[in-house]
Amino acid sequence: MKKKIAILGSTGSIGTQTLEVIEEHADKFEVEVLTANSNADLLIEQALKFKPNAVVIVDETHYKKVSEVLWEHDIKTYSGIEALAQIVEMEAIDIVLTALVGYAGLLPTINAIKAKKTIALANKETLVVAGELITKLARENQVAILPVDSEHSAIFQCLVGEFQNNIEKIYLTASGGPFRGKTRDELLNITKEQALKHPNWEMGAKITIDSATLMNKGFEVIEAKWLFNLKPEQIDVIVHPQSIIHSLVQFEDGSMKAQLGLPDMKHPIQYALSFPQRIFSKSARFNFLDYPQLTFEQPDTDTFLNLKLAYLALEKGGNLACILNAANEIAVEAFLNDKIAFLQIAAINQQCMKNVPFIEHPTLEDYIKTNELAREVALTLVD
Repeated sequence: MKKKIAILGSTGSIGTQTLEVIEEHADKFEVEVLTANSNADLLIEQALKFKPNAVVIVDETHYKKVSEVLWEHDIKTYSGIEALAQIVEMEAIDIVLTALVGYAGLLPTINAIKAKKTIALANKETLVVAGELITKLARENQVAILPVDSEHSAIFQCLVGEFQNNIEKIYLTASGGPFRGKTRDELLNITKEQALKHPNWEMGAKITIDSATLMNKGFEVIEAKWLFNLKPEQIDVIVHPQSIIHSLVQFEDGSMKAQLGLPDMKHPIQYALSFPQRIFSKSARFNFLDYPQLTFEQPDTDTFLNLKLAYLALEKGGNLACILNAANEIAVEAFLNDKIAFLQIAAINQQCMKNVPFIEHPTLEDYIKTNELAREVALTLVD
């Protein structure tokens, strides 16, 4: 039986690569649902090619355009945020791959877990914002959350066959981004064009900026805590410019396991979809002789303050990571629209963490209100 996949965010970087994996393994996977925020043209193109049961275009102004093209192909079309959250409950879906950007992934993921769908998680913000709630819900519904981030997929792969053994520490590797080694003074006049040039990975604009500020790595630290039930002191970040070792696990006997390969998001995507099996991939193979040196450095958390803020949010808990995520989404958007400077992203994040009320044991309603309030505060700091 083919696994039926719902791709939330099919027009983004992860979504399009997921469709390439599915196309390569059409005997094993088929598309059941595609969703997009506003890229109607690409959504239509994808739907005509992969023939899903249904699509969702979140931006309702594009509903007529999408539905008029797809109705004659017997592809159902829905629109709006509520439709996005509800579509994951379709009975035929086996796996929900969440490739949405930011906070938008939270409610659809919650609904998918309640509907007992396997989650292939590429939206790290879901666990950043509400990790305790999500992991508790997954346990109660006996739902697997399979990581798609390359670093967390690497940790997960290293832990297969080791779940009875105690983890001493994990190391999340970071490329260091385009500004590795630069001082704060050198970052004062960084342009968005410079920040969008990641040395190793092809990603969307938001995650590329997050990588340049090390916010992405900070979010990965928080995500790792919830995925693997770790304490903050068990999670370390090491800069590895070549991006060949995707992450490592150190066990209590001192042994270490690492997962290696060329930087290619199709590998963790395919692993999440095919788990527990490994299936053939056409992707290029790593050759040690092409990389005679693999190097490692400590991250500079004074220059790249966002990583330090993420550890603070992790250690304090409550709704602090939700505040950090909301502020960061506003700050990154402002930077991409030339409203603030590069270093102001972290400054706005830090200020919001100080100004938005802290809630030690938040409910889902608290997370929703915190997200709204933190965005409002961040917007006042942008203007």
